Amino acid sequence: MPMPAVASRPAPFVRLDGSPVRALVVDDEASLSDLLRMALRTEGWETKVADNGHDALRVAREFGPDVIVLDVMMPGIDGLEVLRRLRDDGNDCPVLFLTAKDGVDDRIAGLTAGGDDYVTKPFSLEEVVARLRGLIRRSVKVGGDDEVELRVGDLVLNEETYDVSRGGAAIQLTATEFELLRFLMRNPRRVLSKAQIIDRVWSYDYGGRSSIVELYISYLRKKIDTLGEPMIHTVRGVGYTIKPAAG
Repeated sequence: MPMPAVASRPAPFVRLDGSPVRALVVDDEASLSDLLRMALRTEGWETKVADNGHDALRVAREFGPDVIVLDVMMPGIDGLEVLRRLRDDGNDCPVLFLTAKDGVDDRIAGLTAGGDDYVTKPFSLEEVVARLRGLIRRSVKVGGDDEVELRVGDLVLNEETYDVSRGGAAIQLTATEFELLRFLMRNPRRVLSKAQIIDRVWSYDYGGRSSIVELYISYLRKKIDTLGEPMIHTVRGVGYTIKPAAG
């Protein structure tokens, strides 16, 4: 009798001395900061929060974070000025900007100021965590990151390169399709409800209809299930699950 598949997910990051990776979240929107803090603590990271630029500079000096999530638009000292002061002080910690702005000029300003990545609101928590893991992987010496691939049957997803394949055949996915597939593959054989999927894949305050999940599940099926026996299944009245194709 075949053994059930075990959920595969990246091993937790730790500093080389074995202590947790440290993250600082800076945003004046308390509900958003709390969500990000919970998501990063779930990753096993030690996380602190600041709600203004002055506190961000103080906590950064005292806490010594390995990565910073920094809102651009804040009263008083904005995110760009916070970053300039950090860099002037010799702090080269990788920074992911969060902002409601999505103009090209704003992105250029953030990166020119010394930022490392840029995510616009609304966003999915899964995407932010993935981006932060990427920044840490490139910039900080950490342990526990040998496994970056998720595997369910002959379906393989690489969280570092964003490559996806089934039976060796490459599959091209949009960013949202990738995040949805990643969530399914992190939970093989587990039935995920539409509400759970919306919460993890779409924005934290997404106000749309649950039919968006059905639509994107259909997109994935066209790209994955057409390459072999079906892997994505509907559990009527409950949700969706992914499991290896029947041999």
